[in-house]
Amino acid sequence: MDLKLNNKKALVCGSTQGIGKATALALAEEGVNVTLIARNEEKLKAVLAELPKHRNHNYIVADFSNPEDLKAKVSEYILKNHGFHILVNNTGGPAGGPVFSANLDEFQNAFTQHLKCNHILAQTLVPFMKSENYGRIINVISTSVKQPLDGLGVSNTIRGAVANWSKTLANELGQFGITVNNVLPGATSTERLSQIIKNKASKTNQTEDAAAQAMQNTVPAKRFAKPEETADAITFLASERASYINGINLPVDGGRTKSL
Repeated sequence: MDLKLNNKKALVCGSTQGIGKATALALAEEGVNVTLIARNEEKLKAVLAELPKHRNHNYIVADFSNPEDLKAKVSEYILKNHGFHILVNNTGGPAGGPVFSANLDEFQNAFTQHLKCNHILAQTLVPFMKSENYGRIINVISTSVKQPLDGLGVSNTIRGAVANWSKTLANELGQFGITVNNVLPGATSTERLSQIIKNKASKTNQTEDAAAQAMQNTVPAKRFAKPEETADAITFLASERASYINGINLPVDGGRTKSL
């Protein structure tokens, strides 16, 4: 299938590892000019070196704990270079723990790094998308928006806010050829999952292998996702072929989520 992505321009957040990196690579393979964004410049340079050399790829160094700095850096980049047809909002999840024991700073920090930064990036990128009559905003969030996950209280709360922000934005921007969708990864083989397994093993007095196997047994596919499998879903939603898919939550979880 020709996804008609050749020479489109994408900004991919959190693109130095995991799903973000896999998405940057997948988009680049489809002919997209990818701009990576994360806070670690050395890691950004390393991923940039892996992208196809015949495209105009680049990176922006920014910290999502500082929304105003993020806005300034992305705005400056657009002024000097180009706008973007595709925005992949992808930020590492908040630390785990029961929601009742979470302090207010945990909610505030997660709200800033996820919803506030997503909103700032959308506001900054949408004018160019409107001018092109083509825009794709894809938010990588969590299956917790369909079924809250035990031990991830702050994440469950903030991800739900992002999902509703996204649906509202989809309703407002659809008339301009812009779609807004959420991809909901299940348990995916990333650094974050490794930490979750480690914490679970410690709390339950299991080995990490046993904790991992218990988690895999809850998935009909009986395995964890590869980051590339989620990246493929994101790449499709970014394409011309997905032009009439708007305002949805798409689980990529091997069937783990019990709700429809």
